Amino acid sequence: MKDFMMIFIGADYQELGLSPEELQSRMGKWFAWGQKMEAQGILKGGEALIPTVKRIVGQDRTVSDGPFEDSKEIIGGYYTVSAKNADAVVAIAQDYPDYDLGGTVEIREVMVFDR
Repeated sequence: MKDFMMIFIGADYQELGLSPEELQSRMGKWFAWGQKMEAQGILKGGEALIPTVKRIVGQDRTVSDGPFEDSKEIIGGYYTVSAKNADAVVAIAQDYPDYDLGGTVEIREVMVFDR
């Protein structure tokens, strides 16, 4: 088994203007998806991310605050899962709750270094 990150990219819920009921329903879908992966023993961890962003860039280490014009979407969070290969993670990602909001799941294998 290998470890993969599923990085969740999409619009900020607050900017979408979702009602409290819509937010509650959406969170229920997220919790159900996470519980499904926990029951399968594949979810290793994950977190939701606050949309506030700071960037540090270049040799001069220039610090700037978002939002940034080149970022139309935000990274809203991630899960780390164990799976046989990336295709297995594609299958896991079919239940991602935000596809209907134009969301994206980026799948990246976690690199393992020899120690």
